[in-house]
Amino acid sequence: MPRRVLVLLTLLVLAVHAWVLVGLPLGGGQDRGAPVRMAFHTRTVAPPPPPEPPAAPPPAEAAPATAPPAAAAKPRPRPAPVRKPAAAPPEAPPPTPAPTAQAAEPPPGGDGPAPAASPAETTAMAPAADATAEAATAEAATPPAPTASAPTAPPTAAASAPTDSAQDSSAGVDIRPPGAGANTASTTPPPARLPDPVRLEFEVSGQAKKFNYRASAELLWRHDGARYEARQEIKAFLIGARSQTSTGQVTASGLQPERFGDKARSEQAAHFNFGQGRVTFSANTPQAAIGAGAQDRLSVFIQLGALLAAAPERYPDGTRITLTTVGARYADRWTFTVEGTEMLDLPRGATPALKLQRLPRKEYDQKAELWLAPSLGFLPARIRITQSNGDFADLRLSASTPP
Repeated sequence: MPRRVLVLLTLLVLAVHAWVLVGLPLGGGQDRGAPVRMAFHTRTVAPPPPPEPPAAPPPAEAAPATAPPAAAAKPRPRPAPVRKPAAAPPEAPPPTPAPTAQAAEPPPGGDGPAPAASPAETTAMAPAADATAEAATAEAATPPAPTASAPTAPPTAAASAPTDSAQDSSAGVDIRPPGAGANTASTTPPPARLPDPVRLEFEVSGQAKKFNYRASAELLWRHDGARYEARQEIKAFLIGARSQTSTGQVTASGLQPERFGDKARSEQAAHFNFGQGRVTFSANTPQAAIGAGAQDRLSVFIQLGALLAAAPERYPDGTRITLTTVGARYADRWTFTVEGTEMLDLPRGATPALKLQRLPRKEYDQKAELWLAPSLGFLPARIRITQSNGDFADLRLSASTPP
C-alpha cells in the first residue's frame, strides 16, 4: 500500500477516536463538540432472586425527587452493602399513646390491719366480743365508730355484713348438745331466769400496741320484771371513757332488746323491731333480719346467764349455744361453747364460775372468754377479749353492790 494512503487511514482512525472520546453528538447543531451530562432513570421492577450486587450509586442530583409509592409502601430488604434509596419524604411516626390514668396510678395497696386501738377503746369492747369483725365489714363510706378493731374498713355496702350472717341472722336460738349434728339442734325458745339487779365493778388489765395498761369498769344491771336496762362503762386514766347501753322488755324467754347504743366520742345505735323482724342502724348501714331471741352485744352476756340459771342441766360441757347478736352496724350469729366450771382467783376472792368461749371464725374476729358465776345469778365474773393481733383486755370482778 502506498505510504500516502496509509497515513490518511491512520489520520481517519485517529479522528474517529477523538470524536468518540470528546463525546460529539451524532447529529449536527450548535452544541457540537460539547460534553453531554449523562442521567440515569430508574423504574420499579421485581428483582430476580437472589438480587445482583448493586452498582455504584448515581450522582445525588440525578436521583428522582420522590420515590414511587409502591416502593415506599412495600420496602424490601437489601443485602449488604446497603444501597441508599432515593430521597423521599419521611413518613410521620405514629403518635405515641399517652399513659392512661390506671398506668399512672400506683398499684392498689392491700387492706392490711391498721394500728390497734387505745386501751380504753380495747377494753370498752369487752362485753362486745366481736367488735373487730364489725369494724372490718362496715361500710367504707360511713364514719367508723372508735372500736377495738385492728383492721381497716374494706369493701362495699354489699359486704357490710358477713355472708353467713346474711343467710341465718333471722334464725332463733339454736342449742346443740355435745356431739350433736345440725338435725338434732333445738330451736324451741328455752326458759330464762333473770338475775337480780346489781352493780358489778371490775379491775381491767390489758395490752394495746404492746403497751400494758390498767383501767376500771362497771356493769349496772336493773329491771322491774317488765323492762330492763343494762349499762357498761370503762374508764382509763388520761385516755377517756367508753360506754354501751341496752334497753328493752322482759319476756318469758328473757331479754328482748329495743335499743343498743355504743358511745365513745359519739354514739351509734341499733333499733330493734321484732314485729317486723328487722333491726335498723344509725350508722346508715343496711337493715338486718332478726328472729326471736336476738340480742345486742351487751344484753347477750346477761341472756346467756339467764338461760343457764333457768335450766343448768340442759347445758352440759360441750353444748353450743348460737343466737343472733346485733352490734351498732350489723347483725351476726354468735356461737358459745360451754367448757366447764373453773375456780377463779379474783380481786373479790375465789369464785367458782362456768366458762363459755366464742372462738374466732374469720381473720379479724376476736376470741371471747366468759366466766358466769352462779353466786351472781350467772352474771359475768370475768371477761377476757383477745384481739387477732395479740392485744387483749381482761376484766376481773372486784366488787358487787346494789344498783
